[in-house]
Amino acid sequence: MFFAGIDIAKQRLEVEVSDVQFCLEATGHYWLSLYCHLVELGYKVHVINPIQSDALRNLYIRKTKTDRKDALLLADLIRFGHVSETKLASETVLKLQTLSRLRFEFVRQVGGLKNRALGILDRIFPEYPQCFSNVFINTSRELLKTFTDPEELANADLSELSSFLKEHSRGRLGMDRAEQIQALAKGTFGINLALDAFTLQLRLLLEQIEFIQEQINVIEEAINQVMEEMRLDENTPYRHVLETIPGIGPVLAASIIGEIGDINRFRNAKALVAFAGLEATVKASGQFEGTRNRLSKRGSPVLRHSIWMAAVSARRFNPELKEFFDNKRSQGKHTQVATGAVARRLVHLIYSLWKDNRPFDPSYQWSPNSN
Repeated sequence: MFFAGIDIAKQRLEVEVSDVQFCLEATGHYWLSLYCHLVELGYKVHVINPIQSDALRNLYIRKTKTDRKDALLLADLIRFGHVSETKLASETVLKLQTLSRLRFEFVRQVGGLKNRALGILDRIFPEYPQCFSNVFINTSRELLKTFTDPEELANADLSELSSFLKEHSRGRLGMDRAEQIQALAKGTFGINLALDAFTLQLRLLLEQIEFIQEQINVIEEAINQVMEEMRLDENTPYRHVLETIPGIGPVLAASIIGEIGDINRFRNAKALVAFAGLEATVKASGQFEGTRNRLSKRGSPVLRHSIWMAAVSARRFNPELKEFFDNKRSQGKHTQVATGAVARRLVHLIYSLWKDNRPFDPSYQWSPNSN
């Protein structure tokens, strides 16, 4: 119906395709089909972030939001020249973006499920985390699914418990760990109320974690396949570059490429920092200047998360960034603040290498301020 209306309006107004422009808000996925159709018809289409239209909406005194007013705001953006023509990413970039965003969502789900599982353990067996370096390693998960509550662990045959641990840990754990677990189970301060309901919930949560983790592995295999295809494509300008940076592996590189798409979209590294939401907010008025500035966290959350994880790794394995991080810490900066500084510096490095299509070279002298 809408597409037919476009053709009717064009005929009535007697306008050429080149004289018409469209502006769409990138709201979820709803704009994509319309964008593709309009581009096929030959129209110039602009797609903006809702943050931009919200900012313009705030210029009006009356706080109203209707479809008619939204359309007027988008038209004003074109009239003021505050938009640029939008182009969809290549198929390879779109694959990486889709897969990376799905992985990001699944990883968040696993994190939430783990927190819920830990909450149950805090109720029924609060001492249990002392038994393993990580509650969610394979041996621990199998133990919690097999022995449903602390009482079963306390009454289990010690030799059988030891054999169970040895089997699922591939021989790394045995009698000593079995004695520790049983001693903690016998003296636990956990509650006994509704124990069967809590243990059922714990088992189902652990099974859900394992299921989603298997799906994450499938996604990562697909990401690695796309990255391998990209490495073999001589026409891909950024092959090899990001993965040469210490701290950025194939999964993080795929996520960063998928979110950025084309590095030439950004006029400099500072614009890329802003797109990732890693720039510090500035609060100043008159002679007042705020000192407790936080990350803006505007832009792509997937890109911000990926670069942050790369920064956490780079502050350990990249000598130059490790020295930079240690220097910030020696100045009294909090770990998170210092890591944020590393993340911003890493964005400058990514921008420089990608722009020049140059692999990382630790001996190369580069300046973050030059971008």
